Amino acid sequence: MADPTFPDEWLAHSLEGVLSAERLAELRAKATPGRTLWETLVAEKIASDAQILGALSTRFRLKLADVATIDPKVREGVPEQLARRYRVLPLRITDSFLEVATANPFDLDAEKALAFATAREIRTQLAAPSRIAERLDEMYRPEKAIDKVLQGMESSADLVLHPQNEPEELVVSEAEASQRPVVRLVDLIISEGILSRSSDIHIEPEEGGVAVRYRIDGVLRQVMKIPRAAGLPLISRIKIMSQLDIADRLRPQDGRARVSVNGQPIDLRVSTLPASQGEKVVIRVLDARATVKSLDSLGLNPVESEHIKRLLEYHEGVVLVTGPTGSGKTTTLYSCINQIKSEGVNIVTVEDPVEYRMPGIVQVQVQEKAGLTFASALRSILRQDPNVVLVGEIRDRETAQIAVQASLTGHLVLSTLHTNDAANAVTRLVDIGVEAYKIAAALRGVIAQRLMRKLCPTCKQVWMEAPADRLKKWLPKETPLYRAAGCPDCAMTGYRGRFSILEVLTVTPEVERRIAAGETADHIAEAARRAGMKTLWESGLSHVLRGESTIDELLRVVDVPAEEDGPAAAAPRGSPGAVATPRVAPAAGSAAPAVEPMVEHFELLEEPAPPRASGPHGLPAPKVLLVDDEDSLRKVIRELLERDGYVVAEARDGAQALDQIDRVGPDIIVLDLNMPGLDGYGVLSHLRSRPATADIPVIVLTAKGDEDNEVRVFELGADDFLTKPFRARALSARLEAVLGRRR
Repeated sequence: MADPTFPDEWLAHSLEGVLSAERLAELRAKATPGRTLWETLVAEKIASDAQILGALSTRFRLKLADVATIDPKVREGVPEQLARRYRVLPLRITDSFLEVATANPFDLDAEKALAFATAREIRTQLAAPSRIAERLDEMYRPEKAIDKVLQGMESSADLVLHPQNEPEELVVSEAEASQRPVVRLVDLIISEGILSRSSDIHIEPEEGGVAVRYRIDGVLRQVMKIPRAAGLPLISRIKIMSQLDIADRLRPQDGRARVSVNGQPIDLRVSTLPASQGEKVVIRVLDARATVKSLDSLGLNPVESEHIKRLLEYHEGVVLVTGPTGSGKTTTLYSCINQIKSEGVNIVTVEDPVEYRMPGIVQVQVQEKAGLTFASALRSILRQDPNVVLVGEIRDRETAQIAVQASLTGHLVLSTLHTNDAANAVTRLVDIGVEAYKIAAALRGVIAQRLMRKLCPTCKQVWMEAPADRLKKWLPKETPLYRAAGCPDCAMTGYRGRFSILEVLTVTPEVERRIAAGETADHIAEAARRAGMKTLWESGLSHVLRGESTIDELLRVVDVPAEEDGPAAAAPRGSPGAVATPRVAPAAGSAAPAVEPMVEHFELLEEPAPPRASGPHGLPAPKVLLVDDEDSLRKVIRELLERDGYVVAEARDGAQALDQIDRVGPDIIVLDLNMPGLDGYGVLSHLRSRPATADIPVIVLTAKGDEDNEVRVFELGADDFLTKPFRARALSARLEAVLGRRR
């Protein structure tokens, strides 16, 4: 009878000098069925995984697999049964190919089966069998990996809590909360909530019991009511799962937990709140399987999508997404990141929590207890040379100021705020403590967002009733409208899924001037609408008219616009009424602190100017902004220019120059190139990228007189170039010539 052979017998020919023919015969004689030669060599300590991998990689020129990095999408693309049968580890999947790690790259049957099952080209890389088996367990059976970690960690003592001085009915020990029926009930509530697509699970003690409600597509629906005797241990069990103190029922608590439903990992954020009938618990469901959507898949109107893409073309500035909790702000932000992500762009995020795992970017989790706040993390991130920074939320003055400063020094900052509409984001930033002129310089756009439910395609019906009188002017005649009917596919709600409705405010020169002047949100919104901004109501109405949702759903999400009879409509821009009205009676959406910068701004403009008869061409004296980090040189140039009839403002670096530009409004800028922090190239690039400053003439003054440097500054948009040292009359002549050309 012939000696049995290993399924990977070919390996012996690749290990010359390590495995002799006699030794191979011995291994065949005691071979275990199903065991490969590779596994046998490692078990017998004849060769290590690293030695075998090195020999195969060198001989066959095969790439070694990085099994630590696996694309999450590949799990759904390759069935577990197929991966285990052929002992391959899926690594990455695209529309055209599948990358797998294998210990047998010559297994043609495996390659054919995978190609047939996935309809993709198969690309193989090398990995050790033990590492493949380990990562397969982690990918398809995460509970097995957790069991391995917990081996030998059993507690040596039983812990029993004894709460003191509490009513008898509220005393629930850890043992009671861990009883099998209670555990099964909690598992049932959470798993059913996840499978029914709920975003939040509410557990609320009330008279006679504990109500359980699921928030599905943004609307709460009660699914069960539990007797009070079972409800209190249930709440304690949830607190144990999320590592909260079950003995403390008098203070709000926040915790986290991770569970698996049908082998899929799900993160839970748990919040408790003491109430009159007991603790209320809300479980926020964060699906780790959720993938980042593209902007085109959010259900946006084409114009809205185009406006957002234009905002993302900026290389610096602040773009904000606003709306209430649960309005999809994070999803939109990550869709924006997905739009601009590329190998050449360094993107860093700071979030609480990290809701989407996204390859190719650095994601930072806020840890308040460890001192890693939004502000401290953002300050450190700016030292990491990012191109784009995503801040999960601007909550305080420090975070807001750092974000604005980062945008003024050449970074694109994306973040969220809690406001009702786009224009009130400016008011909110002023309330936090950011100066209005800095907001005007930094802000590129604001996206206000809500989520509307989508009609179930299975059961939607034509709405035969006439709409209310107040709605008729918004609904063209003969336009078919629909209503929600209800069927098993949508759990009898009539809706399935949601889409975004948006209000995209783009900062035009007029909007920028109004923000800098400290005007109210109503006046800012008025300027934005003249520039083409559509309101949330108009965005939602367009979806209703296309039959994607209902009038009832639109009214649930946004209010019907009031008649335009406010001060913004009554007084035109620039009239006395337009300015005086917000000072006497601010709009409801604005805040008192916004008035102070406006008054201060007008006082500055109304200061009596010095005699200007000596200005060039007999005109009022032009304002010159002089930007140079050498104090002595600035003093000399200032005296020279003031003697020639110019009004001079100074800045010692690039960041200060950008602040001064918005405060002073210079007619011309004399700009040095070599400065600490933001240099002259950055200032020049920033000026030419903003509509409000794109036409301000700039004379570059530098010691770098080489040809390449001169060509570069002209490519960036400089009007003239003067090298140091220079003659006084030459500078005056250049200023006069540039201003004369601009006139």
